[in-house]
Amino acid sequence: MELTRRGLLTAGGALAVAATGPRPAQAGTLWQSSLVRYDRRGRLTYTADAEGNRIPDFSHAGYRNGERPLPYVRTVKVIRPVEGDNTAHIQAALDEVAALPRERRGAVLLLPGLYPVAGTVYVRADGLVLRGTGDGDDPASATIIRATGNTPADRNVIVVGGAAGGGWKGEVPGTRTEITTDVVQAGAREFQVARPGALRPGDNIVIVHPCTEEWLKAIDYGGHDAGPPWKAGEHPIPCNRYVRDVTGATVTVDVPVFNHLDRAHGPSFLYTWDRAGLVTEAGVERLRVDIEYTGDPDQDENHAYNAIYLLRCEDAWVRDCTALHFTQAGFATQETTRATIQNCRALDPVSQITGSRRYNFNAYTYSQQILFKDCHASRARHAFVSNGHSTVSGVVFLRGVAEHALNSSEGHRRWTQGLLFDGHRDVDPRYDYTLGLYNRGRYGTSHGWSAAHSVAWNCDVSTSRLIVQKPPTAQNYAIGCRGTITGDGPFAQPAGFIEGADRPGLFPPSLYQAQYFDRHR
Repeated sequence: MELTRRGLLTAGGALAVAATGPRPAQAGTLWQSSLVRYDRRGRLTYTADAEGNRIPDFSHAGYRNGERPLPYVRTVKVIRPVEGDNTAHIQAALDEVAALPRERRGAVLLLPGLYPVAGTVYVRADGLVLRGTGDGDDPASATIIRATGNTPADRNVIVVGGAAGGGWKGEVPGTRTEITTDVVQAGAREFQVARPGALRPGDNIVIVHPCTEEWLKAIDYGGHDAGPPWKAGEHPIPCNRYVRDVTGATVTVDVPVFNHLDRAHGPSFLYTWDRAGLVTEAGVERLRVDIEYTGDPDQDENHAYNAIYLLRCEDAWVRDCTALHFTQAGFATQETTRATIQNCRALDPVSQITGSRRYNFNAYTYSQQILFKDCHASRARHAFVSNGHSTVSGVVFLRGVAEHALNSSEGHRRWTQGLLFDGHRDVDPRYDYTLGLYNRGRYGTSHGWSAAHSVAWNCDVSTSRLIVQKPPTAQNYAIGCRGTITGDGPFAQPAGFIEGADRPGLFPPSLYQAQYFDRHR
C-alpha cells in the first residue's frame, strides 16, 4: 500500500481513522514498521521473527476490554463537607448507596469543598461511584479530599474494590484442564485442552504457565549476575481471561496471551475462577486527593502512602482526578483487570528518593488489561511502571507525560509481559534514561528481566535514553522513538528490536488506537 494522501483516504475506514495523527501534508514522509503494518486491504498484518516472537495486540486494555466507552452513572446521593474528619461521613453515604439493590445504585456526589479524611474511604460494591465536581485547587468549585495524619501508617486514601485475595487462586472444583498445544505463541488466542467439556463460552478462566526449573533455565534464571537466582515456583505466569468459544478440543479466549506457553518448559493449565470478592463497574471521578505533609518534601514520609487504589476489581475506572504528595502511587492497581485510568494527574510525591517510592502510576501484582490514558506524572522515580512481576501483562500507557523524571518509566521487575508505551513523552528529565524495557540485574530483589514481549511505540525521550534489550525466549521493541535508543543498559544484554529511531512519520502514530480500530472494523 502506497502511503500517500490518496492511500490514506482510500484504504478503508479503520486506516483513515488511525491516520488522524499526521497531517495530510506530511503524508509523503510516513513510514510503516516491518513488524506491524497495513496490507492492501487496510488491515494490520504482523511479522514474527525466527523464534516466533511478534508484536501482540494490545487493544483489549481498559474498561470492558474497550468494547464500551466509560459509562456515566447517575447520581443517587449528594453530600457536603462537614466539620472535622469526613471519613465516616463519606463512607456512610457510600454504604447507604451500596445497600440499595444493584439496579438502583449509582454515584455519590461530593459537592465542592474541602473534605478532611483521616482514614480510608472504600468504594466496595458493584455499580458504586465516588464523584466530585472537579479536581482543581479551589474548594469553591472543586472537590478536595485532604488526607490528614498517618493512622494507620502507610494507608491508602481511597480504595475501589474488595479486599486483597491472594491473586486469582479461587478454583471452581472440577474445571482444571491441561493445555495440550505444544507451543502457544505470544499473541495467540487459541489452543487445545485435554478436557474441553468443563468449559463454556463466558467462563472467566485463569491460564497458568508454571515457573519450572526448565523455564528458569531457558531465561537464564532471570538474567542477573549477582544476588539470589529466581527459584522454581516463584513466578508462574497467570492470564485472567474469558472463554469466547469451545469447538471440539479448541478453546478461544477473549485476549491474547502475552508470553509463549511452551510445554517443553512445563505444561500450562487453566481453571474457572470463582471470582470471590470481586467488585465490578465501580469508579472514582472528578476529584482531588491532596495528602497533607510537613517538613522536607524529599524526606517526609509521615503521611498517607497511596492516593487512589483499585483492588480486586474488574471493569473499573478512575477519570479526571488529581493526586498529590503521596509516598508511592497516585494511582495503583492490584488484582484488577479491564480497568481504565484516564485524564489523571499524579504530581509532586513527597518521600525519600529511594526504592519503593514515587511510582506515580503503578500496575502492581495481578494487574492485566489496564489502560492508563492521557495521564501526567511529575517528579517520579518510575512515573509509569509495572511493579508486579510475572502476574502483570497487557498494560497500556497511552500518551503519558512524565515531567522532571528522577528515574525511568519501565517494566520494573521479574518478567512483566506485554507492556505498551504508546506516545509516551518525557519533559525535562533529571535522569540519563527515562524509559526501559530491559534487564535490571541485581537491582532491588534481583529484578532481572523487567519486561518481555513489550513495546515502546512513537515515544519521545529526546533529551535522555530509551533502553531496550532482548530477553531469552522473548523480544522487546522500540519503534519510531525519538532520543537515544539503545540496547546499552546498566547490565549487558543483547539489544532488543530497534527500528526507525529519530525518524519522524511513523504510521500508524498510535499502535493501540490502530489495533483498536482494526479489531472493531
